[in-house]
Amino acid sequence: MSAPKSPPAPVELAASDLPAYCPNDAMPFWSSHPRVFLDMRHGEAKCPYCGTVYRLKAGETVHAH
Repeated sequence: MSAPKSPPAPVELAASDLPAYCPNDAMPFWSSHPRVFLDMRHGEAKCPYCGTVYRLKAGETVHAH
């Protein structure tokens, strides 16, 4: 029996990377799903399709437009 897989590390974003969306440009095409924009107002968001967690880098804040 294999050991359980640990969840992938969160994707860390700078404020300049916003708006955040998934799938991101680093993800392989074969694993893509419809693009969803993520609400980063609380500093972290999880993709409803694939479960990837996106987090703002330490010290980064979301700027209002």
